[in-house]
Amino acid sequence: MNSQLIEQLWFKVGANRLPYEFPMHPNLVHFTLGLFIIAIIFDIAGTLFPLERPIFKFLSLTALRSGFYDVGWYNLLAAAIITLFTVGAGFFEMMLADPPTDVKSSWGLGAAPTMILHGLGGVFLFGAIVAMTVWRGLQRYRWRSEARRQVQWSYLGVGIVLLGILYIHGTLGAQLGADFGIHNTAADLLRQGKNPDVLLK
Repeated sequence: MNSQLIEQLWFKVGANRLPYEFPMHPNLVHFTLGLFIIAIIFDIAGTLFPLERPIFKFLSLTALRSGFYDVGWYNLLAAAIITLFTVGAGFFEMMLADPPTDVKSSWGLGAAPTMILHGLGGVFLFGAIVAMTVWRGLQRYRWRSEARRQVQWSYLGVGIVLLGILYIHGTLGAQLGADFGIHNTAADLLRQGKNPDVLLK
């Protein structure tokens, strides 16, 4: 068997040049985003709990400050784990992408610079989420294990900054899908002149 035939068999679907029908990276991204956002929001809610307690009492809701911090910690831990797979799938699918070279994103970038920025940003964010998880774990089990407020204000500040960076990074990813058809089966099929309604059923 020659290499061209092997490639045809391996990349059977063709729309995304992937060995499976639908890209995994866009789906995993939403786990990373959701878990990290929930982690920061619940840690903020736990920190501001003394201000929120009258509201919970008025609504007859039983809420414990430690419960908010538990949700924050376990969501952040899950985000660190899933982000490894998110970044891995992203690089795998990006290496196999064949984006158009004559298209510019809404930010005026071509496909190659957008992919490079998105890839480097993904590695940075993975490292940042892992570092935040270690920092959060040290606060939970060592530094502030006896304190009512389990997280430091600086931790929350960095988390909010990372939420902003995630937004910018996600916008680059959305441009890869919408403007260049990467990780986007329907857009890729339309670019090839095929009907996605027929082929994706």
